[in-house]
Amino acid sequence: MVQTLARAGCDVTLVLKAPVRTGRLVDPLRELPNVTVLSPHEDGLTASEGSMRPHEAAAVIARIDAQNPFDLAVVRGRALAGQLAAGPLKGRLWTYLTDVPQSAAEFDGKSKGDLRRIADASRVLLCQTEELRSFLEAAVPATAGKSVLFPPVVVLPDGLEPRASGAPDGKLRLVYTGKFAPRWNTLEMTRLPRLLRARGVEAELHMVGDKIHQEAGFAAPMKAALENGDGVVWHGGHPRAEAMRITASGDVALSWRDLTMDTSLELSTKVLESGALGVPVVLNRNPMHERLFGEDYPLFASSESDVVDALTLIGKNPELYELAAERCRTAAADYSLDAAVRRMRGYLETTFPKARRDGKLKVVVAGHDLKFFTKLLDHLRDRPDMEIRVDKWPALKTHDPERSLELAQWADVVICEWFGPNALWYSRNKKPGQKLVVRLHRFELYSGWPMKADIDLVDKVICVSPHYADLTLQMTGWPAHKVQVIPNWVDDEQFDRVKLPGAQHHLGIIGIAPSRKRFDLALDVLEELRRDDPRYTLFVKSKLPWEYWWIWERPEEREHYEEVFRRVRRSKALAGGVVFDAYGRDVPAWLRRIGFVLSTSDDESFHLAPAEGMASGAVPAVLPWPGADTVYDARWIHQNPQEMAAAIASSVAEGRWEDDRQAARAQVRASYGLRVVEDAWVDLVFGIHSANVELSSGHVRLSGGKADR
Repeated sequence: MVQTLARAGCDVTLVLKAPVRTGRLVDPLRELPNVTVLSPHEDGLTASEGSMRPHEAAAVIARIDAQNPFDLAVVRGRALAGQLAAGPLKGRLWTYLTDVPQSAAEFDGKSKGDLRRIADASRVLLCQTEELRSFLEAAVPATAGKSVLFPPVVVLPDGLEPRASGAPDGKLRLVYTGKFAPRWNTLEMTRLPRLLRARGVEAELHMVGDKIHQEAGFAAPMKAALENGDGVVWHGGHPRAEAMRITASGDVALSWRDLTMDTSLELSTKVLESGALGVPVVLNRNPMHERLFGEDYPLFASSESDVVDALTLIGKNPELYELAAERCRTAAADYSLDAAVRRMRGYLETTFPKARRDGKLKVVVAGHDLKFFTKLLDHLRDRPDMEIRVDKWPALKTHDPERSLELAQWADVVICEWFGPNALWYSRNKKPGQKLVVRLHRFELYSGWPMKADIDLVDKVICVSPHYADLTLQMTGWPAHKVQVIPNWVDDEQFDRVKLPGAQHHLGIIGIAPSRKRFDLALDVLEELRRDDPRYTLFVKSKLPWEYWWIWERPEEREHYEEVFRRVRRSKALAGGVVFDAYGRDVPAWLRRIGFVLSTSDDESFHLAPAEGMASGAVPAVLPWPGADTVYDARWIHQNPQEMAAAIASSVAEGRWEDDRQAARAQVRASYGLRVVEDAWVDLVFGIHSANVELSSGHVRLSGGKADR
C-alpha cells in the first residue's frame, strides 16, 4: 500500500503500531522517496512497550494529524477503524477491510453495527476481492457505493529472476512460506515427501518461516517435523526477498488449506507471488480460484490424497506442469504493482478533482430528498474550487426559513433538487446577481408547482431526458433557452463487475410497483423464452406492492397484483422461473448474475435500471414507452414482449450476447457515465456563474437569451 500510494503521487506517512524488532519490512520503505516512517515507540508518542491497542493507536494518529492534517488515511483493522470513525479523521478514512466475518452466520448485530459506523465514517472502503465487496454490500447496505476493489499486490524484489520455464528435472522441490498453523495444513505438508516417494516421485519440501502457532497438540509436533522431518528442509525466518528467492528455486508452491477456509473472501498474496515467479501452486478448489485459474487447473486439491495425486500427476506429465505454471503466471499479471498504481490513481483523481479556477464558488444545494443527487453532491463537495452548503428540508413543504435565508444571502449559485416549494421559495428570495438552477423530475411536472413559478427568476431548468424537456416546454410555455438536458448519472465504475456463470439466461427487472411498471409484460417475455429454453429465469429486485401503503390502498392496484401473482403461482411456463430478491442498495452485486435488464413500463422519465444494467455488462431490453428512443439506442427497443423475447433468444443462441453487452456498456459510459454527468454539472455551474458576471458588466449576450440587463 505504501509503495502504491507513493508511486501514485502521494506523500505517505506510515505509522507503525509496534516497536521495530527487525528491519526486514521497514528498511526498504524508509528508502522510498516521499515516504516518512513514524515509529511512535521511538518518537515518544506512546508509552506502550508492545503493539499499540486500537484506542492508543487512534489517539496517536489523531495527534499526528492535528500537526499536519492528512487528505486521506488508509487504515487496516476493524478495531482501529472503529476507533477512528468517531474521531477527527471521520470522512477521510480509506478503510481496508480484511478482518470481517466471512459468512452470514458470523455476522451478528455488533459486527453489522461496527461496520455500518465504519462505512459511514469512511470515504472509501477498499476490498480485496469482488466476493468480499458483494458480501459486504448485501450484509451492510451502508458499504454500497463506497466499496472499491484493491486486490493484493505482487511486487518482486529487485534483481529476483522468476523460475526458468520447463518441467522439473530430477527431484521435485516443494516450497511453503508463511506461518505454521493447523488450518494452513502445514503439519500435513511435512508428510508429502514420504507419501510421494511411495508413489514413485522423489520430492523435497522447503519450508520458510519462524512463527509457529502455540496451540495444544500442534506446536510441538510441528516443530519436530520441521527439525527432523523426512525430506523436509526448514530454512527458518527470512526477509521477504530471500523467502521469495527460495520460492523461485522451487518447482511447486503449497497453499493447500483446511476445507473450513474454502469460504474465505480473501485472496492469498503468496499464491499470486508464486505465480509471478513462475512457480505453480497447489490450492483448494473454490469459485474464486476457479475464476482465477480455470476450472481445469490441474493442481486443485481438497484433501491430502488429492495433493499427492496432483503432485504425482504433474511429476510424471511435463505438459500438465507447464499448463499449471502458465495459468499461475497469467493470473498473477493482473496483480502487479503497476496495475495497483493505475487503480489507485483512478480513485485519487475521482476523490480529489483538479480545480478549474482560483478561489471557491459558493453553492447551495436545497431539497427535501437528495437521493438522486448524492454522487453529484459528493463530487461538488470534493472540488477545491467550490464550497458547498446543503439546505436539507425535512419535508417537501417544510424548512427553516432563517437557515434558508442565511444560505440564500451567502450563495453565488443555488441548485434546487425537485421543482417544488423549495424552488418557489429560493426564486422569490434571490439576491441580485445570484443564479438559480432547478432540476425537474416527472413527479413535479404534473404537480402544478412549476406553473406557479416566475420563470424569469429561474436561470436554468434541468430535465433528465429530451422527451421530458420537450414535454416541460409544451406544458409550461417557458422559453426554450431556460430548459437544458443533463441525463441521470450511472456510477459505471461501481457497476463494472465480472458476470457470474449462466448470466446470459438470466433476465432482471428492478422495481415492479406501481402497476405502470408492467410486471405482467415482463412475465410475457419470460413465458415466451421458457417455452423453448427453461434455463431462462426472471430475477425481480423490488419492494413488493403491499410494502407501499399508497399503492396497496388503491383497489385497482391491488387487483392488478393479485392477478399477476396468481399467474406466477399457476402458470406451468413460469413454474420455477421467477425469483424475488430483497430490495436493497446492493444492485451492482445483484446485477452480476443478470444478462438482460428489462424495461416494460407504460411510461418513464428516464428509467435508470436499464442503464445500470448496461454499465454492469447486461443487455437492455426496452419496450417503447414515450421518449424511450431519446434515452436508449433503437437497437435495444422492441415493439412488444414477443419481439423482445425473440431478440433475447437470438442474442444468446447466435452467440452475439458477449458483443451486445460490450456495445451496451460502451454506450452507457459515453452518455451517462458518472464522470461525464459530473463534468456536465460542473460546466453548468461555472458557466452559468461566468455568464452572470459577464452579463452584469454589460459585455455579452446569452445565446438565445435576452439582451444585457
